[in-house]
Amino acid sequence: MQYKDNIIGGNSKLVRSINRSAILNLIREQQPISRIRISRIMGLNKSTVSNIVNELLDEDLIYEEIVSDQNVGRNPLDLRLKLGSHYVGAINFESKILRIAIADIDGTIRKKEEFDSIENDPEYRVKQAIEKLDELTKNMGITSLVGVGVTVAGLIDPKSGFVIVAPNLDWKNVELGEIFKRYTANTTFYFENDAEASALAELWFGKGEIKKYSSFVFVSIGAGIGTGIVIDYKVIEGRIYAAGEFGHIPIFERGEPCICGYYGCWEAYASDRATVKWYKRSKNIAESNQDITLLDVLEAVNRKDEKAINVIKETGSYIGYGISNIIRALDPQAIVLGGRILQVWDLIYPEILKGLSHRTFFGLEKSVKILPSSLKERPRLIGAATLALKEFFNDYRIIR
Repeated sequence: MQYKDNIIGGNSKLVRSINRSAILNLIREQQPISRIRISRIMGLNKSTVSNIVNELLDEDLIYEEIVSDQNVGRNPLDLRLKLGSHYVGAINFESKILRIAIADIDGTIRKKEEFDSIENDPEYRVKQAIEKLDELTKNMGITSLVGVGVTVAGLIDPKSGFVIVAPNLDWKNVELGEIFKRYTANTTFYFENDAEASALAELWFGKGEIKKYSSFVFVSIGAGIGTGIVIDYKVIEGRIYAAGEFGHIPIFERGEPCICGYYGCWEAYASDRATVKWYKRSKNIAESNQDITLLDVLEAVNRKDEKAINVIKETGSYIGYGISNIIRALDPQAIVLGGRILQVWDLIYPEILKGLSHRTFFGLEKSVKILPSSLKERPRLIGAATLALKEFFNDYRIIR
């Protein structure tokens, strides 16, 4: 990030607030970092940096540590985020699964719960989520959260929390933001599609090779398939928040029926739901049988079940087919995959490449990196936390 380019003129209080936010983000991204290095990177004089850093220290947002260096007369001080003082909440709605977590300001999940929800009614799910979140905060001795991020597998207006459609949740035109307001008065909620939030989490907290790329597409594989598009370090939403709906682009004409009402969609072939369907067919198990899950298929793979292995390989090929559409449309630097199916990455990765090579042209697939998510926790959950953290770190109003 070019910090000097972010400095603007205008009202002195606004400029100071923007500089404060930029310094806090610089510490988050490059910690440990000294005041002198911050001054050089941002092009601010040392006294301005020192004054803002002192404010951040007073607010328990950062702390200083002494760096032992025998080559200098006075040991320098480095700055880091101070953990254990400010927390955010995270809620992820996915099909029948509800995930709740508390995260520190560095994105680390401190407490979490994941369980099946017995009912799909939005009112019930929100009430359940808030009760569980309250339990976690009380158990941790937290009096308040700086914000709560909420992610949904579907099209959602992030400004209002209005769910346009979430097929795997069977939600349509749901005033999710208004429902949350009815159950909570003093908490700020931030909403986003789960795949786009996952892309944001990878952008903020991704490790290793992904840090080299400014443009990538995050593919979230679960009950459905969602994608989050990052271009020049920004997550793209689209005019009606529908950017990246590659899961509902057909990979076969007149193919399998999809939950969206059409046929041959990528999601109908490569989602967890589809993989389970292929496995049931291979085993002559009735498709109405709800007892079989993706985890059962993965366990069968670990037992060297030949049919399960073949099904997973086939899913890998289908994933490659869908990725070819993304590459043709966007030509990104990298594709990042997230989901439970990554537990058998060594098995599916070669099949993804084979499927991709069958559908791309001009050798485009050779220039795009295909990577598993580098996030330790579920990207959708860290993504929810990142929504609240993003507002916290970039909110100029947090200046006192």
